[in-house]
Amino acid sequence: MTEDDKTPAREVIADYAQAHFRYFRTADGTVYAQHNGHPVARPIRSQGTTGSHRQELMVGLFRDGMGVFNGTALKEALDLIEALALTEDVQPVHIRVAPGFDGATWLDLGRNDGLSVRIHATGWDVLTPDPVEVCWRRTQLTGELPLPEKDTDGKGIDLLLRLCNFANAETECLAIAWLIGCLGPSVPVPAPFLTGPQGAGKSTGGRMLVRIIEGMSGDLRRAPKDEENLTAAVAAGWVTALDNLSHLTPDLSDAMCCIVTGAENVKRALYTDGDVVRARYRRPMLLTGIDVGVIRPDLAERLLPLRLERPKVRRTEAELWAEYEEILPVVLGSLLDLTVKVRAADAEIPTDLRMADFAHLCAQLDQATGLGALSAYRRSLDDLNDDVIEGDLLAQTVLQHAGGMEAGSEQRMTSAEWLHCLTRLYVGEDCRPLPKGWPTTGKVLSDRLKRLQPTLAARGVFIDWGRTKVTRYIEMSRPPAPPGTEQEQVF
Repeated sequence: MTEDDKTPAREVIADYAQAHFRYFRTADGTVYAQHNGHPVARPIRSQGTTGSHRQELMVGLFRDGMGVFNGTALKEALDLIEALALTEDVQPVHIRVAPGFDGATWLDLGRNDGLSVRIHATGWDVLTPDPVEVCWRRTQLTGELPLPEKDTDGKGIDLLLRLCNFANAETECLAIAWLIGCLGPSVPVPAPFLTGPQGAGKSTGGRMLVRIIEGMSGDLRRAPKDEENLTAAVAAGWVTALDNLSHLTPDLSDAMCCIVTGAENVKRALYTDGDVVRARYRRPMLLTGIDVGVIRPDLAERLLPLRLERPKVRRTEAELWAEYEEILPVVLGSLLDLTVKVRAADAEIPTDLRMADFAHLCAQLDQATGLGALSAYRRSLDDLNDDVIEGDLLAQTVLQHAGGMEAGSEQRMTSAEWLHCLTRLYVGEDCRPLPKGWPTTGKVLSDRLKRLQPTLAARGVFIDWGRTKVTRYIEMSRPPAPPGTEQEQVF
């Protein structure tokens, strides 16, 4: 055979690739490859340590006796494949949890054989998903989960709670509700904040909760120094767990709010002037720490405080984690059983809470088990409101002023007049100095009150904004108490 009769290497590679792999693109234009019949997808351009499609293709060609090809031939073939894939239909890729057909939910077990858990209306099964239904994306943070056990009769939940040092039954039911929420791809869940005295096992308890979803390789990490690194870590895994927080900067607090309820990050693509990269994310979070100081009101509505207490009997790390690893299949099986029951329960959706999806999940959990998760969630939010007020002198001053108003009354003033009124009230007769961060203008005061509006409303003080023909005003009101109830003291 002459040189002219030989098939070019790039054509050999392209023909082999199209015969053994399925190629598609995501909404952001990234091209992925799936081995025929396997649900795990790999980006064709990635050079990460988790393995790229280029590496996968080289190994397949070598093992099937096609030979070893140089980089130029591989690049030319992949360029053609990428161009062809951009004409295909868009399909999303998922990390750990994904929606399926007919209302089902999938949980990636992180196994090489692609076995996953399909949670449906009547139960759950372990099987390999159809690549057309679910495409899994794997990263270094994707750990392997054990095969869950069937017919556990709920004993796995009891075994888990025995190892954790939760302070009371209310904390336990909220932790269970959060775990069930982590198995829902479209349900935003508040971030558990594990608190307690030194030695209460907050980090250990956090690891136990995370590893039910992320496997034994799941762990806590220090909070990144900037939002870009935090976003990268969030995008590479399902549960983001931050350990030993002692202070929350405003930027980190805002970033956490976005992670919990969902946001999109857009930045310039590398080595380009006009192209951008989009990163959409909404992930479960978990935090640990003794005290994070002042909590901003918008973050407080997205937190789930879980208090732990010091154990009476100490155990070695090796003994504790050996037992945990042994019971993990039972724990996962019990959690899946409970998830099926909760999703089948019929409960009304609470309409007065910010995280309405999680509140509805708590109501469904109560309907299925009678644990009282919804009332526990309401009390936890009330405690967080107290924390916000205790850390904000402006909120305390507003409540002090509202305490002198009659029930059912209202007051209207401009923002500058309100600033003068509240400042005089705070300074008092002893003329104490104003604290750092006190509003300096009416505009700053108005913006602060907008942030505090939900917190103040929970204490029966309502703030509203309006306009007359002459000027704008801020209205503060205290509605009358419902008949047959006592008016709550706001301060």
